[in-house]
Amino acid sequence: MLTRLLFIAALSLQLLSAHCQSTDRYTIIPRPAQLEPRVGEFIVSQHTTVMVPFAQADLKAIAESFAQQINHSTGISLMVRNLDKTPQSGQNARANLIQFLPLRDTTMGDEGYHLDVTPQFVTIEAASPKGFFYAVQTLYQLLPPAVLGKERGASSMGSLIVPAPSSLPPVLLIPACRIQDKPRYSYRGMNLDVSRHFFSVAFIKKYLDLMALHKFNNFHWHLTDDQGWRIEIKKYPKLTQIGSRRRETLVGHYDDFDPQVFDGKPYNEFYTQDEIRDVVRYAATKYINVIPEIELPGHALAALASYPELACTTGPYQVATKWGVFDDVFCPTEKTFTFLQDVLTEVMELFPSKYIHIGGDECPKTVWHKSVFCQQLMKREKLKNENQLQSYIITRIDKFVTSKGRRIIGWDEILQGGLSPNATVMSWRGINGGIEAAKQHHDVIMTPGQFCYLNFYQGDIAQEPTAFGGSLPIAKVYSYDPTPANLSPTEAVYILGAQGNVWTEYIATPDQAEYMIWPRAAAMAEVVWTPLALKNYDDFARRLPTHFERLSNLNVNYARTFYDALPAAKPTPDGRVEVTLSPSNLSPEIHYTLDGSIPSGESPRYENPFMLARSTKVRIATFQNGKPLSQLAKIDKEYLVSKATGKSYTLLNAPIGSRPDRNYSLTDGTTGGIGGYEIAGVVAFKNDLNAVIDLGKPELVESVRIGFLKYTAKNICLPKQVEISISEDGKIFKPALTARTNAAESGKRAVVRLPFDFTATTARYIRIIARNVGRVPAGLRYPGKPAQLGVDEIEVR
Repeated sequence: MLTRLLFIAALSLQLLSAHCQSTDRYTIIPRPAQLEPRVGEFIVSQHTTVMVPFAQADLKAIAESFAQQINHSTGISLMVRNLDKTPQSGQNARANLIQFLPLRDTTMGDEGYHLDVTPQFVTIEAASPKGFFYAVQTLYQLLPPAVLGKERGASSMGSLIVPAPSSLPPVLLIPACRIQDKPRYSYRGMNLDVSRHFFSVAFIKKYLDLMALHKFNNFHWHLTDDQGWRIEIKKYPKLTQIGSRRRETLVGHYDDFDPQVFDGKPYNEFYTQDEIRDVVRYAATKYINVIPEIELPGHALAALASYPELACTTGPYQVATKWGVFDDVFCPTEKTFTFLQDVLTEVMELFPSKYIHIGGDECPKTVWHKSVFCQQLMKREKLKNENQLQSYIITRIDKFVTSKGRRIIGWDEILQGGLSPNATVMSWRGINGGIEAAKQHHDVIMTPGQFCYLNFYQGDIAQEPTAFGGSLPIAKVYSYDPTPANLSPTEAVYILGAQGNVWTEYIATPDQAEYMIWPRAAAMAEVVWTPLALKNYDDFARRLPTHFERLSNLNVNYARTFYDALPAAKPTPDGRVEVTLSPSNLSPEIHYTLDGSIPSGESPRYENPFMLARSTKVRIATFQNGKPLSQLAKIDKEYLVSKATGKSYTLLNAPIGSRPDRNYSLTDGTTGGIGGYEIAGVVAFKNDLNAVIDLGKPELVESVRIGFLKYTAKNICLPKQVEISISEDGKIFKPALTARTNAAESGKRAVVRLPFDFTATTARYIRIIARNVGRVPAGLRYPGKPAQLGVDEIEVR
């Protein structure tokens, strides 16, 4: 008895201390619709009981799963008891109960809930199991992050867990509050492409776990494409015997090499129907609907390789070994329709989803235009063009799927040629397709690439793993509003919600997938759940660090670009480079190195902009109390300092675009970069580079170094010749050097820095002429096409 009294006294002091020290008691993602903070905490201990009506099996399963997770991760032994057979303890002031109470208030909908936390009770109320499930996800996020761990003691329990005497089990604190919550949108989705790269059932289940924690309710499973057919179809076994196998895979980015390079390794993976059923059953326990996507009429190479009779020509066909859009598509014969209906019949037997996604995107019409059969079909059906032929195909599939009691989803290209009557549109090429469909009173799921494509870069392209291209930092994801402002209220109701997409051309492993998805998917979760008026990025950023702890306890390889310090540089009048580092509010400590080493907490701390008097490779990382926050820099950010740094120049040939012909972009000390389809800091020319640099005063010079972009997949070639001349007055120039270069050089794309050395001489003006090769040389990807010249930083030494 004495031990227990001492423990209670110590616990009270610790509770008071924890309450006083806690500045972020509520770090729930997505943010609830209403949250009323209260003073005090509910203590979860060995004496806590979970009460639930056993007669409602779904609720009992939710409560038992919650108790098992807490018990497993902490060692606390929560008991789950039958509320139906126990007198309600609400009048007992000494009670320590977590109770599940059915709610008769239908205004909260199926997914809404009430959560009331006092020092005596945690009361969860909802009208359906979905609401109870989402309430529990919120409850997890009111608890310390370690409750989501797989093993007891796997990591720190955090500041809100109170350590007990060694002879007693631990306790947890839930901050008191009142929450009333329901989602903004009924459709809250995440996609995963498993055709380009396959992901195991174990990974899919972990993905579903994470989706559930963030209150997503639809998993869009992209199962077929040109690069692989990933679902077993009993009636057509060749789809997995042949269609799931590609002989090799492209190395690097699509444009990395010219000619392209392949790994020579066969790739063969698919899901059996039993595995599909297992995933669908598991998703149902998380209240997630699984939407399969079977691509048609385009993105069909894997199917045509398996059954070439489904094409308009005889082939042969093979499963695609690289990415992109291919001309070979399904031919709309009766044999093809029979095949597609048979496939969809098996698919619908596996997936109870109301929605079946049929693709409909990126379908070239080249083959149809040349096909005698297609042209005759168009004439017979009075179709004006190939777009209407695609609409004819989609409409037939729509009627078939509708006859089975389901509905189709298609990408926004299904608007071309006329929208099928029952189709739901997934708008990915911006928002206009969604707007058009909503105005036609069709349901819409918004997923525009510029906000929702999580296969885009999220940080500095020089530091990031290979991605598709484009920039999508977490703040931009968070900024998205799925309901376009120019829709009327009656049109806006057709916007069902939004979805984050994960296309895996350049995502080959589970770790890389998680890196690309999280935490940007957490931002997307708030986009689709939280009322628009409550969205606030600064508040979201405040909650993220605690959420990162949750993800760590769930063993998620999330990206930490959120903490990255962004470098900026500019030349100074005296020819140096000034570097400024901009931290986020949550990563106040920036450390950097200038010697190529990885920064540590002992490295110089950034306080003010610093000057570089010579060419330097800078590495940057952010810390808090000596602990790394950002990814430790693996690649240097190089700044070049020379006699040309900060000096003005004149371009006698205008560059592509609207750049002025007098600027510092070629002499600002900052090097360019390449990532995905993105190029930064490079000036492009259709003809020759003809630049005159003014050093400001006579200088002894003996070398010029120029960065040229070699990107032959985009017809950007090295120059065929470089001519350097010098002058004292800017009028009369003397040749210093003429050098031939290899404009036909192939290989990996890169910024190639070419040195041009000559006899030391005094000059104020340096003229540089780099001769464009004119036409892309033979042996490269597009021989004979007009060539461009890309120029990076110019150094004079």
